[in-house]
Amino acid sequence: MRHDRRTAILEAMTDATAKVAPGELVLVTGASGYVGGRLVSELLERGYRVRCLVRTPDKVLGAPWRSHVEVVEGDLDGDLSDAFDGVAAAYYLVHAIGATSNWIAQDRDRAARFTHAAQLAGTRRIVYLGGLGHPAGGRPLSAHLASRHEVGRALAAGSVPVTELRAAVVIGSGSASFEMLRYLVEVLPAMVTPKWVDTNCQPIAIRDVLRYLVEAVGTPETAGRILEIGGPDVLSYRSMMAIYAEEAGLARRLIVSVPVLTPRLSSLWVGLVTPLPRSLARPLVDSLVNEVIVRDPAITTLLPGPLLSYRDAVRLAIGRVRSLDVATTWAGAELPRGPEATAPTDPSWSGGTVLVDRRRHRVAATPKQTFATLCRIGGNHGWYRSEFLWTLRGLVDKLAGGPGMRRGRRHPDNLRVGDALDFWRVQRIEVDHRLRLRAEMRLPGEAWLEWTIEPSDDGTESVVEQVAEFRPRGLLGRAYWYAVSPFHRVVFPGMLAGLAAEAAAESDPPAAPLNSASV
Repeated sequence: MRHDRRTAILEAMTDATAKVAPGELVLVTGASGYVGGRLVSELLERGYRVRCLVRTPDKVLGAPWRSHVEVVEGDLDGDLSDAFDGVAAAYYLVHAIGATSNWIAQDRDRAARFTHAAQLAGTRRIVYLGGLGHPAGGRPLSAHLASRHEVGRALAAGSVPVTELRAAVVIGSGSASFEMLRYLVEVLPAMVTPKWVDTNCQPIAIRDVLRYLVEAVGTPETAGRILEIGGPDVLSYRSMMAIYAEEAGLARRLIVSVPVLTPRLSSLWVGLVTPLPRSLARPLVDSLVNEVIVRDPAITTLLPGPLLSYRDAVRLAIGRVRSLDVATTWAGAELPRGPEATAPTDPSWSGGTVLVDRRRHRVAATPKQTFATLCRIGGNHGWYRSEFLWTLRGLVDKLAGGPGMRRGRRHPDNLRVGDALDFWRVQRIEVDHRLRLRAEMRLPGEAWLEWTIEPSDDGTESVVEQVAEFRPRGLLGRAYWYAVSPFHRVVFPGMLAGLAAEAAAESDPPAAPLNSASV
């Protein structure tokens, strides 16, 4: 009798959750975070209406979806009734990892408040992204992973059906775990690590995480379940680092593991090498001692579909895959039109190291006149007041096996996307507004040079911003940038001043000819 009653309750829950469909309102917490910010776009594409609960609305002003969603300012410690009003399903994608000394208790209490508010509002479904991991070999879960599981239990303690997806390392530009791996491999040609470097992990691409999150909310069979998600590969962290180095074009990394390094020493070491906050790095490093692999692959039956390999996910994250759907985006690299690319809502340390030289100059010419002058750069016309140094750089490049300055340019006055320009390539043109070049010289990294032209307040003059960007490859790339920085202080100001002077001179109206009437 009791079994029949429980079955009936579960069937009723399933019937209710089945009604969470496109067109209904979905609440997303953590929309300014890594997963949440990307999930919003996926939900909108599937036809859901989206409301975002954020503590600081200004953090999502630059998000591409901002004008298509409702944003509610609020905090999980406060009143959630407005946030849950009319919500059919809610995503719980927040955690306070390392934010305060009592972040574990804070996460647990917030989850309890969240599920209570969802219950009062009549919300029919909660979807939560937690962490993989099982105690093994007498080793307990790290504080971070244990907290992720505890949050899941707190959410499930209410009457609203919860789908808990448990993932290991998420691969994509902006993911904290991936960024930590990226910086370690790119900065250190050799490293001494603790034994965790040989711990097994089952990483998953961010696009596969998002697919599971979106499909789970509309699939009744996932209600009330803990589902483990992972990619097709089980790898040690040593192997993950080696594959990253291969895909990033780096030399093979020497990794030596020793048993004496404690998690605390490891986190200090990670804090020195990477820009991740130490409060975040410490819990992440502590978790590396636990094996995080899928033991129950039920998700592949409930939500079947292809999964990206770790290698392909890395290629997408660093913008190396040109055969997939790619576009010229942030920092000028070939990055995918997808969740792997760095997003405006990501932390400043996301996307790897990009070194920048930025300068601005006011020009006594209209944007149209300034742009026309800019488009004559290079070739026989030269590089304005820095011609000698650019010629010298071209000679060095030619000696190193690069194209040097010999290619010149196709036309003396006009440029088009794809044109060779000495040892650059025209990557982007917005008439009267922007010109972007990508370096094809021999470099230990990737470089871009861009000019953006804006009109002055009265429209009679221009403001030109000149930006040189360099994405270094390994230690050599970083050493190169700082070695040539003294030359930058001469080349870049001179080039910009020369452009401004020539544009202003060409914009001056010709003097009126003298005649007998004017004498």
